[in-house]
Amino acid sequence: MEYRKLGRTDIDVSTICLGTMTWGEQNTEADAHDQLDYALEQGVNFIDTAEMYAVPTKEKTQGLTEKYIGNWFQARKNRDKIILATKVAGRSGLSYMREDNEMTRLSREHIHYAVDQSLKRLQTDYIDLYQVHWPERPFGAFSGRLEYRYAPIPEDTIDIEETLSALGELVQKGKVRHIGLSNETPWGTMKYLEYSKTKSLPRVVSIQNAYNLINRAYEVGLSEVTNHEQVSLLSYSPLGQGILTGKYLNGQMPQGSRLALFGDGPLMYRYKRPSVNQATEKYVEIARQFNIDPAQFAIRFCDIQQFMTSTIIGATTMDQLKACISSVDVDITKEILNEIKKVHEEFPHPAP
Repeated sequence: MEYRKLGRTDIDVSTICLGTMTWGEQNTEADAHDQLDYALEQGVNFIDTAEMYAVPTKEKTQGLTEKYIGNWFQARKNRDKIILATKVAGRSGLSYMREDNEMTRLSREHIHYAVDQSLKRLQTDYIDLYQVHWPERPFGAFSGRLEYRYAPIPEDTIDIEETLSALGELVQKGKVRHIGLSNETPWGTMKYLEYSKTKSLPRVVSIQNAYNLINRAYEVGLSEVTNHEQVSLLSYSPLGQGILTGKYLNGQMPQGSRLALFGDGPLMYRYKRPSVNQATEKYVEIARQFNIDPAQFAIRFCDIQQFMTSTIIGATTMDQLKACISSVDVDITKEILNEIKKVHEEFPHPAP
């Protein structure tokens, strides 16, 4: 396992991060603990979760993922061995997540309430990386478009300065060590960095956005921002919701897969274009041509990008988890990269 610095901090995180969003829905607590034990044995020291997990989010399962992790910490007494990341929900109609039964907001009051609930479920007194799950303002991260379409920001939107100030208070109190973003844009990222400088507030150290072979939108603007500003990318969905494994090609619908269980929700919108299947067929073909498992091929492609700090993997079975983690041993040669480049040029950004 390799390790890289998290932003400008002195924290070393494994290049594979264990994602957890299925725990409490597709995975039991025993499954979760088995995955955590195995990942730690393999050198994974980075865990990512969120207050809204499990996914799909439901009132009866919301927060279960954090509870499973908290119980694991309590049983193993190993909190000091893990870099723990979780997230506070952006603006949404998930009213059951807040004490006042209002929509989740990125206000000072809601952020303080959310972190206290997460700390309680996680059975810890600090979070290493606390991330804004999605912006307060309208945003297009799941729209399937590369272009920005102008939309005025509603007057009642919580300003980024208030959000960052609240996060800063958590850092001062010692509840949070560092802060990060997720599903954010170049403009939003720069606003956070601007306020951190002009208002003497904590600096974001990371951004967690989708990045994979068929969704390389991050390269268009954010890669330049985060490279110059030393903000770490933690990429989620390296398998494109499972599409890049090839399991859905030719109309297949494997029993027990997320698409079979839950259908094509909002996160699948970007992957419904015909060009997605065409590009996926070619990437799977390249992987098999070089005797590489397609899932490992897709994960390792993310891992070797110069702007990548850690790739977030998720698994519902131990076999899947073992394959995902062992992707660190896959060699993506220049010859393979040339083949990938050809497909990218033929099908640029099929699922932005």
